[in-house]
Amino acid sequence: MLPDAASFGPEEFAEATGVSRETLDQLQAYADLLAASPHNLVSEASLKEVWHRHFLDCAQLVPLIPPEARTLADLGSGAGFPGLVLAILLRERLKVSLFEATHKKADFLASVAERVGVKVTIRNERIETAKPQRFDVITARAFAPLPELLGYAQRLAGPKTICLFLKGQSHTAELTAAERTWKMNIRKHPSQTHPLGVVLEIRDLIHVS
Repeated sequence: MLPDAASFGPEEFAEATGVSRETLDQLQAYADLLAASPHNLVSEASLKEVWHRHFLDCAQLVPLIPPEARTLADLGSGAGFPGLVLAILLRERLKVSLFEATHKKADFLASVAERVGVKVTIRNERIETAKPQRFDVITARAFAPLPELLGYAQRLAGPKTICLFLKGQSHTAELTAAERTWKMNIRKHPSQTHPLGVVLEIRDLIHVS
């Protein structure tokens, strides 16, 4: 059974994830900055459920990241989901790069990273024109339909790269469309926060058209 979003707060998050008090404090500071931002980076309704709808949603990726992974690229980071949350949770393990083309969002990411004391690389540029680079893990949430998302990911993927994409109820249709032009190995993991959502774990990505 999925946890109740309305009553899910810091203590419930700590119990679900096993994070330290220091990490919890960092995430609380993140939540405070998100609520204070004048840019409406997330909906007001979702702010009331930030620990469940945003932080836990991102944290569910942690067990899927291979222990040997050292670099992570987050595509279309927006308010920092999931990349900045993962940078906080895995700060001793991963070097995280956040790709965000919108200046005000990139500035927000920088302000949160500075406030909570986590090191990230913020790439304020469009992915399709960014210099190709290889990452161990590529993540994205609510960024683009899967066929387009795979095109972005391929620019940053190597032979052993794992892609972890948080997707909602449209994931079946998106997969059908993507499989017309892409070959890949896919595993679906049920979402821990949304009854119709999934985490798509994708490896061995090859464009075939």
